[in-house]
Amino acid sequence: MPARQRGGNAGASALPRRRRTTDPMAAFDRLPPDLRAWLAGAARPWSPRSAHRAWQRALRDARGDTATARAALTALEARLLLRDAPAP
Repeated sequence: MPARQRGGNAGASALPRRRRTTDPMAAFDRLPPDLRAWLAGAARPWSPRSAHRAWQRALRDARGDTATARAALTALEARLLLRDAPAP
């Protein structure tokens, strides 16, 4: 079965969509600057909540080193992209 296609800015992800309960722009504005900079180049759409959760975990694992945390987010995103890739 082919992946569901979505129009607009949501991309062509087959991952489930969720209804928003907060203002996503206000939540994005509250994110740390290093995380917002990383999100600007992200390959997939991230909700502010999931991005912040992943950032906190990566930063904790990196013991506060933001460069290592950004690398961890890039690796996480690569794994998520592989999981969401269409089957051959």
